[in-house]
Amino acid sequence: MTQRHLAGARILAQGLVGTPRFGGPTEAARAFGAHQGQDVAGVMASLALRTGGDLDAVLAAFDRGEIVRGYPMRGTVFAVAADTLAWLTELCAAVPLRAAISRRGRLELEDHHVGRAQEVLEAVAAEHSMPGIGRGVLRKELLSAWEEAGIATGQGRGYHVLNELISAGVAAYGPWRDGETAVVLAQEWLPAGTDLQGAFGGDEVAATAELALRYFTTHGPAGERDLAWWSKLPLRTIRAAIAQVQDRLESGYLDRTGRLHARAEEARGGDGQQVWCRPGLPEEYAARAKEAMTELLLPGFDELVLGYRDRLFLMDDDGHQSLVPGNNGVFKRAAIRRGEVVGTWTRKGAAGRRSLVLSELRSVSDAQRRRFERLFAAFPYTVP
Repeated sequence: MTQRHLAGARILAQGLVGTPRFGGPTEAARAFGAHQGQDVAGVMASLALRTGGDLDAVLAAFDRGEIVRGYPMRGTVFAVAADTLAWLTELCAAVPLRAAISRRGRLELEDHHVGRAQEVLEAVAAEHSMPGIGRGVLRKELLSAWEEAGIATGQGRGYHVLNELISAGVAAYGPWRDGETAVVLAQEWLPAGTDLQGAFGGDEVAATAELALRYFTTHGPAGERDLAWWSKLPLRTIRAAIAQVQDRLESGYLDRTGRLHARAEEARGGDGQQVWCRPGLPEEYAARAKEAMTELLLPGFDELVLGYRDRLFLMDDDGHQSLVPGNNGVFKRAAIRRGEVVGTWTRKGAAGRRSLVLSELRSVSDAQRRRFERLFAAFPYTVP
């Protein structure tokens, strides 16, 4: 059984229905802390869907240097506000960075290869890394420069080295260019003083508190274990951080349908875990429940699906298997109705003549299909 009311509250918290909650894509990126970003077209759509559907505004924010992509958590690409990437990467990326370094041997990479790659990157990207003016370096251009410098990039070596350099805070993915986010130097592109020391005086608990506040405000109702899964930070740090911001959040306990209750004994069928959300969200959901149950078309890797340790509030096991076939980490696009994944979707046809292909997991009426068609017609694609 899916938790329809929990899904509805999270849909509202994430700003997926109604008047946009965020002033623009940069504000949305900052509010969320991080958006899953390994599918670059998908994350552009995710940000646009939360800010009125204006894709051009999202791309412009990347071009101005206000939003970037990097590897701040879990060794996964995320889109974040530029003033967040440095401190968040320092806070969360140490473990995946060590794991990446440990894999060098399998790729026949040594320290001097990575060091030389950094020198070449700095040489070719320096003049292209001024925010708002620079256009960055395309990955193919960077790989070519590495090859010319004698650094073999085949068999995944080039992308491994680039990921390492981004995780180490040397580089980032910046402006939108030729269908991708181009590589820039982090020191030049990111705002000064936004590393962990500059933003929080090096205080990791204070930084985690800021991350927790952002996460629960945009993802809540959610619990400490959701944040621990999402960030891969230890629970002891998360608990200390929550203590610093809990007076700026609302908390309670979920029953089996996902309704929030003040006391655990009132939350029948729930797991007894305390959850947090932005103040006033339960009352807002009570007033806007019908609106939250409307149809949604989401890109793959959207935060509504991937932002929690358990996705079954949105779907049953069969639905999860359809959304992530073989549980292989590749997520199809979700079609949602009444707080539940009712199908996956894609499109067919030539540019300018695309049509929706909806693979139903639940029966969809003609009226509901027409609403999905309207969402499809307005979907913010980065390519025709």
